[in-house]
Amino acid sequence: MPIFSPHSTGIRRLFRLASLTSLVLLAGCSVTEIDKSNDFANNGRDTTAIKRDTLYLQESLPPGLPLPEASFQAGLQQQIVYLNRLKDQDYVLENTQTSVTDLKRVASKIEQWLANPAQQPKLVAHQLAGQDQRGNVQITGYYVPILPVRHQPDDEYRYPLYRKPTQRDAEGNFPSREAIDFEGALTGQGLEIAYTASLVDNFFLHVQGSGVVEYENGERKLLSWGGVNGHAYRSLGKELIERGEIDRADISAQSIRQWLKDHPERNREILSTNPSYLFFSEGPEKPIGAANVALTPLYSAAVDPSVIPLGSILLAQVPTLDATGHLVGHEFRLLLAQDKGGAIKGPGHIDWYQGIGEEAHFHAGQLKHFGKVWLLLPK
Repeated sequence: MPIFSPHSTGIRRLFRLASLTSLVLLAGCSVTEIDKSNDFANNGRDTTAIKRDTLYLQESLPPGLPLPEASFQAGLQQQIVYLNRLKDQDYVLENTQTSVTDLKRVASKIEQWLANPAQQPKLVAHQLAGQDQRGNVQITGYYVPILPVRHQPDDEYRYPLYRKPTQRDAEGNFPSREAIDFEGALTGQGLEIAYTASLVDNFFLHVQGSGVVEYENGERKLLSWGGVNGHAYRSLGKELIERGEIDRADISAQSIRQWLKDHPERNREILSTNPSYLFFSEGPEKPIGAANVALTPLYSAAVDPSVIPLGSILLAQVPTLDATGHLVGHEFRLLLAQDKGGAIKGPGHIDWYQGIGEEAHFHAGQLKHFGKVWLLLPK
């Protein structure tokens, strides 16, 4: 909440195509420095960058930070609200150390800069090592879908979206995806929030981490991250690549959906390879991330908090894609670390929030390319 992220656990909890959307693509590095599922033509990776053995590399800021759109200001205020709720604590990030106080100072300096852009903030940029220790970070996308549902099951709408159960098995575990979706492990516990017409839609909603549901009477509600079953996350995209079902260059949320549509007899087999399962709660009107603040389209990001603390402000060199999903370049953007997700692990992957609805879905589904990420800290 989560290639697809949900991210976040918050939204992350949001429909993580990556996760979270294209999201399904991550894992550790191999002898080729990146996971083979990410090794496709024009993937945006800078193979000429110097390799390092530290998590962060301190660098000078570019001549000028990219001035964000007006919506960033609202997201920044949400960031400050989150940071003000925290007690001061230190974050030891391998070779770099920071604190809640530092993150507050960065937010304040960015706020002052937005009020007076001619006065550049005095900050230091710490580049993240990335997936290959050369600074290449995979940037996937996630979004909040709008999913038609019913209050009660019928012949078409018969697949439940669940609240988190309270009952565990004798070993203290919650059931797996296969047990829940194909063996009825949660039936009769009164956990159903709504019913959809597709287990595949449910799966992608789990990956995204949250979404908007629309009932038969037109009522809409936001379902937010309500916990997970504790089983390990397994990328569906990676699974299909390794089985030779989809070429790594073609992997996306859309291609995964199409494969599942074309192979209904194998849906149980493939969906069950990811035993991780996300539960929902009925939340506020706006999508909320793991930092418990509203997410801002194109500025919020899901991160691994053990690498990038929630509440951080990032400078990112994000991929720019054409209408067919092909990389045409990169652009600098400021991002707000406000979410996390089960698929977002380590320094090699962040999930970039694209917004709500079908346009956001399209853009999130195309993102799977590499960029670069810097953690901004005070001088």
